[in-house]
Amino acid sequence: MRELPVLDAIDQRILGSLLEKQTTVPATYPLSAKALVSACNQTSSRDPVTDLDQQIVERTAKSLKDRGLLRIVWSDTGRRTLKYHQILDEHLALEPDERALLTVLLLRGAQAPGELRTRTERLHGFADRGQVGECLRRMAGRPQPLVCELERSSGQQHPRWIHLLGAAPEQTSGETDPAGRADPSRIHVTQIIADLHVPDLPASRSFYSDYLGLAEEEFNLGWVARHTSPVSRATLQVMTSDATAPADPVVSVMVDDVEAAYRQAQERGYEIVHPLTTEAWGVTRFFVRAPDGNVLNVVQQHTS
Repeated sequence: MRELPVLDAIDQRILGSLLEKQTTVPATYPLSAKALVSACNQTSSRDPVTDLDQQIVERTAKSLKDRGLLRIVWSDTGRRTLKYHQILDEHLALEPDERALLTVLLLRGAQAPGELRTRTERLHGFADRGQVGECLRRMAGRPQPLVCELERSSGQQHPRWIHLLGAAPEQTSGETDPAGRADPSRIHVTQIIADLHVPDLPASRSFYSDYLGLAEEEFNLGWVARHTSPVSRATLQVMTSDATAPADPVVSVMVDDVEAAYRQAQERGYEIVHPLTTEAWGVTRFFVRAPDGNVLNVVQQHTS
């Protein structure tokens, strides 16, 4: 029986990123060194966010290769480029559902089954939280357990699980109390974007894109478009009317755990205008009405 590998924080980030991208962007996998650095340092779906340079990523990848957990291959198209391919899933003989959970645990540390279900949506289709729990218990019941359940701490509604491939890096998301402890009663907002309502989307482009300099059109769905400044990264969304919700929001609130935000809105008795929904354009979101009457679009974007 193979011994479980012991992975440090950088090992975990590299292998987790490769596992993720192998599933979400198969057309560009294996990853070049530059793409791997970018995947490791993403600001979404990572906790903590890192700033690894290419030298440390390449050096760590070589170490992982020497340990039989990664392969370095040549690109078979275009320029001769070294690319990186994880084989951790082969080493551990992971089933698809186990692979998805381990990927997210490597990238984000300890999490509850509900969080894992939301965050593995693009990696594996768990029907409900119960299926996640069943898979976690199977992984914990191996002759060499891959995961374990943590004791529930004060203020936590659901127990969290961690992987056993090495100490997870300290998580940073969430607000903190004066003693520096994470406050489980608060959600983690990563960005707030104004939603400006216009009668005609194409007609608005010249003003917001040309005059204001928000020249990067990040997306355009026909009824909503996002414009960003390539210099300051200031961002604005313009929309005619929301295509799937019964009301139009005033802002879009980007969060790192939309399921937890939805649960807390319900617990606090706020009016849910649009239920938690995974939309066709790659986000999971809900609309909540603030006590002042404003409707907010609370959203988590799935990374590609």
